Amino acid sequence: MEHEHDGPDLHVALIGYGKGGEVFHAPLIDAVPGLRLSAVVTADPERQRAVHERYPGTTVYASVADLWARADRYEIAVVSTPNDTHAPLARAAMEAGMAVVVDKPFALTPVHARELTAMAEELDQVLTVYHNRRWDSDFLTLWNLIEEGTLGQVHRFESRFERWRPKAKNTWRETGGVENGAGILYDLGPHLIDQAVNLFGPVATVYAETSALREGVSAEDDVFLALQHARGARSHLWASALAAAPGPRFRVLGNSGAFVVQDLDGQEERLAAGEDPRSDDWGVVPEERWGRLAVGGQSRPVPSLRGAYPEFWAGVRDAVGEGEPLPVDLHEVVHGLEVVEAARRSFRTGAVVEL
Repeated sequence: MEHEHDGPDLHVALIGYGKGGEVFHAPLIDAVPGLRLSAVVTADPERQRAVHERYPGTTVYASVADLWARADRYEIAVVSTPNDTHAPLARAAMEAGMAVVVDKPFALTPVHARELTAMAEELDQVLTVYHNRRWDSDFLTLWNLIEEGTLGQVHRFESRFERWRPKAKNTWRETGGVENGAGILYDLGPHLIDQAVNLFGPVATVYAETSALREGVSAEDDVFLALQHARGARSHLWASALAAAPGPRFRVLGNSGAFVVQDLDGQEERLAAGEDPRSDDWGVVPEERWGRLAVGGQSRPVPSLRGAYPEFWAGVRDAVGEGEPLPVDLHEVVHGLEVVEAARRSFRTGAVVEL
């Protein structure tokens, strides 16, 4: 997959080298022409060694203080750290004069998200959020079907990230508290909500069911959300770590047909396996994993559009270097956090919450 670029490289500093930094950010930044992975911040000695081995030309800092002291060397900071540090680090990076990409969730509350958005506007600085699932092959294919009118008027969107992980890992993400941004609603919820909002517009009401099912878990690991969109469609969203038989990734019902996709986009799997996003077949979905278009008792496979995570980073490059529009607009992300906040209120009260 080619992403041509003729201008000078933009130097990127990646803050954090856990799974997010190592799997989702570093390989893609490294693969996109015009971006250079110039620095990584991690205090962990093993992760420092891993950076040196895979990206030998990259500077490694043990703390963000070391990065801030040399901020003038870098145009872009990428925040891939525990969720409760996203907003403070994004603020500090903007104050240091860098454009900023924040991993999801953008912030833990809509209030903090709005404050960051206002700060970026005041500083005239690029600030965006890594909602890579907009470039999943299944989502791109569904978007295309809806735009073409193949499904007619969509009235129900079902979307799932369901996994079978009966034993919780001893990490902040799985065993931490909600107040620290732990739990599946902050982890997978933003992706599910962001896709629904992109397809069907703002959300008018939210109903939520959440549970902490596994031993040692205090934040939710099983979630169901029912969203009523202002334009009429309904989204039913599931995220679970305790689904021994996951449901379809998408089931989308319209008045002209339905679209069903069983499997997840394969880009995460390939990144985790260490594959290079520059490969000629990046994002290609094998035919046996294509979704199906159904009308009545008949169905046919729909060729999947290629998944394209590198497109997000090409968009960041062009926004910072050329003043092009952001690849992910902050107002949509803030609205997504309003939905998360409403979901928590709905679970506490058992009521449908109006936004």
